[in-house]
Amino acid sequence: MLDLNFVRENLETVKKVLENRNFPTESLEKFAELDAERRRIIGEADAVNQKRNSSSKEIGALMQAGKREEAEAKKAEVSSLKDNQSELETKREEAENAMRELLAGLPNIPADGVPVGADEAATVDIRKWGEPKEFDFEVKDHVDLGESLGILDQERAVKITGSRFAILNGAGARLERALVNFMLDVHTTEHGYTETLPPFLVNRKSLFGTNQLPKFEEDLFHIKDEREFALIPTAEVPVTNYHAEEILEAKDLPKYYTAYTPCFRSEAGSYGRDTRGLIRQHQFEKVELVKLTLPENSDEEHEKLTANAERILQLLGLPYRTVVLSTGDMGFGARKTYDIEVWLPSQNTYREISSCSNCGDFQARRMNLRFRRAGGAKPEFVHTLNGSGLAVGRTWIAILENYQQADGSIQIPEILQPYMNGLEKIESVK
Repeated sequence: MLDLNFVRENLETVKKVLENRNFPTESLEKFAELDAERRRIIGEADAVNQKRNSSSKEIGALMQAGKREEAEAKKAEVSSLKDNQSELETKREEAENAMRELLAGLPNIPADGVPVGADEAATVDIRKWGEPKEFDFEVKDHVDLGESLGILDQERAVKITGSRFAILNGAGARLERALVNFMLDVHTTEHGYTETLPPFLVNRKSLFGTNQLPKFEEDLFHIKDEREFALIPTAEVPVTNYHAEEILEAKDLPKYYTAYTPCFRSEAGSYGRDTRGLIRQHQFEKVELVKLTLPENSDEEHEKLTANAERILQLLGLPYRTVVLSTGDMGFGARKTYDIEVWLPSQNTYREISSCSNCGDFQARRMNLRFRRAGGAKPEFVHTLNGSGLAVGRTWIAILENYQQADGSIQIPEILQPYMNGLEKIESVK
């Protein structure tokens, strides 16, 4: 959430930012109206308060002078002023609550240097790693490969649940599990993250904290009972909220967390996109990276977090590129985002496998997550960062497609073979 005073004092700047982010600016006009109303109410309340104080002094003087009737009349007047002040206080609170509700619907301010643009066409390439393999046979996509090997079954998943679900079998399921364990091992032993296993259900307060609510209500799968839980769309939600409502000590920052979880998304508004295969599913698995940092260190930690995610692809020998997203293409809560895109031979292009975002203090304000520097300083908001390290299903896809052989088998990357119980190749079980 943006700082209320910042928005109040920089309306034109914020308006320009919203325009750069393709976000409607009407809410800012309403915000300005509410702020003017709030100021008017405060001025009126101050005048009433001054009159109350003045009248109270008069009451004392009248009582000392023995003018009881006049004093009682003045008391009635003070009582009326008190009621008037209470009404004004209620109106002030209503205006401020409406302002905060508007703030909750405004996206983050992009960092300096983020490319300005309406959509993904304005993204900027940062670097590439690895060379896409040239095949001397006709490449297949992961669906044809997985089905021919008997390790992917979408038809029965549709029967059991519905579209955009899949079943992995045999070595396919083992490969998914191997990737999870491999990623967690690298992040905990090489990159210094603490592994955590959070709940897969969260409450509305947590979803507000990481800005899924109120804007992305339709993207969630909700549990329909009085508790109003929802299935997590990403481990970012429970892990970032882990220290919500707390005041941490500056000396204990940064904090690094990594978590494996399934993720659940309704994919509202994405019908017709990536309907073939596992690219866009209602249920998928991900290893998430979350950092809580001091404000002055968050940019550096963002670079490190992105490098941590890239390292997984390097170890697996999967070509990728890293891009910085434009203002119009970033997520709602991000101030800067790097997308890491892995090479998929069947599509002859790079596809997103991780988004690594620095959210600044945007999420921390929403969840009241602060820290205190040494010497009893006033608490400040931490900076929160998150990224996929990596999306497991898309890594599974990339391995099948990049390591496919002419006979339809899949060579297992050498670094994964110990996690596959020594298996070097996935071959048909039919």
